[in-house]
Amino acid sequence: MTFTEAQRETLLALADTFIPAMDGPAEHAAYWQRRGSEGVNINQIAEVVAEQPASAQAEFRKLLNLLDTPTLGITWFGPLRPFSRLQSAQREKLLQSWSQSNLPQLRKGFHALRKLFVFLYYGGSAREGGNPVWPSIGYAGPMPADAVVDVPKPIQTLQPTQAVTYECDVLVIGSGAGGGVVAGELAAAGHDVLVLEKGPYCHGCDFTQREVDMLGKLYDGKGTLSTQDGSISVLAGSCLGGGTTVNWAGAFRTPDYVLQEWAREHRVPHFTSLDFKKSLDAVSRALSVNIDYTRHNRQNQALWDGSTKLGQEVKLIPRNEKGLTDSETHFRGLGYSTMGDAYGIKQGTLNTYLLQAFRHGARLLADTRVERVTVASGRATGAEAVHTTASGQHIRVTVRARRVVVAGGAIQTPALLLRSGLRHPHLGRHLNLHPTVVVSGLYQQAMEPWFGPSMSVVNDCFTMLNGTNYGAKLETPPAHTGLMSMVLPWLSGAQHKQLMQQAAHMGSFIVLTRDRDGGRVSIDKHGQALIDYTLSEHDRGNMLTGARAAAEIHAAAGAHTVFLPHGSLPTLHIQNSHIQNPQVLDQLPHLSWKPNQYGLYSAHQMSTCRMGGDSFTHPIGPTGETYEVKNLFVADASAFPACSGVNPMLTIMALAHHTAQHLKTSGVVGPAASSVGTAPLAAATS
Repeated sequence: MTFTEAQRETLLALADTFIPAMDGPAEHAAYWQRRGSEGVNINQIAEVVAEQPASAQAEFRKLLNLLDTPTLGITWFGPLRPFSRLQSAQREKLLQSWSQSNLPQLRKGFHALRKLFVFLYYGGSAREGGNPVWPSIGYAGPMPADAVVDVPKPIQTLQPTQAVTYECDVLVIGSGAGGGVVAGELAAAGHDVLVLEKGPYCHGCDFTQREVDMLGKLYDGKGTLSTQDGSISVLAGSCLGGGTTVNWAGAFRTPDYVLQEWAREHRVPHFTSLDFKKSLDAVSRALSVNIDYTRHNRQNQALWDGSTKLGQEVKLIPRNEKGLTDSETHFRGLGYSTMGDAYGIKQGTLNTYLLQAFRHGARLLADTRVERVTVASGRATGAEAVHTTASGQHIRVTVRARRVVVAGGAIQTPALLLRSGLRHPHLGRHLNLHPTVVVSGLYQQAMEPWFGPSMSVVNDCFTMLNGTNYGAKLETPPAHTGLMSMVLPWLSGAQHKQLMQQAAHMGSFIVLTRDRDGGRVSIDKHGQALIDYTLSEHDRGNMLTGARAAAEIHAAAGAHTVFLPHGSLPTLHIQNSHIQNPQVLDQLPHLSWKPNQYGLYSAHQMSTCRMGGDSFTHPIGPTGETYEVKNLFVADASAFPACSGVNPMLTIMALAHHTAQHLKTSGVVGPAASSVGTAPLAAATS
């Protein structure tokens, strides 16, 4: 996307309003005097917008056009002048008006712009050197380059230079927790496997630990994927290794009560079988899951200490790491895992199952978007895709396969199946997001929340509320300056700058809600995924119960100020672990909770192609095969009958492992076996 000169002027004026220059304490004068336009790259905004669905791009253009016309004044009862012609105080007043507007479109526009500008300003950095505001915040930025040993990439991916056709036994679309396991298991069993991955292949030094760069490279939509109304930011890995490459290294087993619920309510008894337990055990061993890490970072320690003081049980989170030492480099480096692991410690599919697949002859093709699965006579026969070379050239890729396994995640998998002509009435529905809010506390001591394991402690005391299987988990998030700036509410330029300057003393807990009521994934006329989701009153009630608990734990842990998760920034003041204004907590449920009046986030997407024994209500059967198309399987979180209630990585891997065992022993249905001109599947299975 390209901007006109007038649009660029408007964007620069917006940057200077969200992050204004102003006088401040002399010791940090440069921090206060630096304005947004000095730190926001307009070309990066263009790149981010270009990744959005066509409808979102059109909305952004309309928003810029509105900001560039005198009729803008009608939206806030101000002067009839374009945004760039307003005085700085008027610009700020306009943005404040939009943030509280009764018009959903204006709230959406405000939050889209706010997130974009503050993230690029506080999270961006030059490749050589850092960000000029980081020293005043206390943020260290990337670890020293000599802490990473640059070694050759262990996987050699395909590098086509012209239109190409591949043939294989099994085509795996997606390389994360689901696709990676299927590829590794089947290649080791002798199957000819081809893996197509939409994102890039990164290794070692490719993981620069620079937030804007890594979210733009490793995440779907360059890290700006969201619901159509803009109210929920959705983080989904899109790189070789998928979510396991950017996961915070938490490796939770599926709770027994969830597995029992799935087996009972969705007619999939294998979830409570010994075979599924064996699959969980197998993937846990492959990922070296353990609780042998030596220490917590300070916000995890605060969650432990505060919960314990309140008499609430806390547990260690199993983590998938190998070769971890007690060195300061390893400890600090763990905090960057959401931007990929530069040290080879985290055992995602990149370092385990995909490597196994490659060593057993599997072919892997990264930077390749699958347009559709090909179907003939009701059976999957392969796929059509487009590979993007390092120089930006687009190359057509055709795949002929006996069987196709789709594992693109709960957003992209249903979108691909819909593009491919599947029409099951429940396809794309029942989207669960584990909607998450952040509760932050300011502490007298430095917290440096960007160092150490992002999540090592969990409080499960609120996971089963009101006699149900639904509630909230309390954990800690990765905390780097870009994401932190997005999460903290913006009431004014001065207020937001002041909060960001205290970032090193801030510790945050997340309230991860197991949502009962879901949303939907559909596609637009171009086949791009569209996400619709509104948090239900039931799920919001559980979320707010968790938010109150998180605030009380901060207080018990020694925070002197707590920020509650609402755009109006309700604030608790604490002395000697006692909340001085508890009425603020009491009023929290009575605030308005319309979309874009508070920050809501999702790092887990599930259940849009749910598996079950009833073909009328579930698109996927118990073996992972779609009811509509033979030889077409789904092996990712979209196949969950309902949401897992915990970080889904290990559950996805176990489900994929279980599905792979079926694929190893079952034959191809119908004539597709002879349509690709290679040996029968039975001959490849021993």
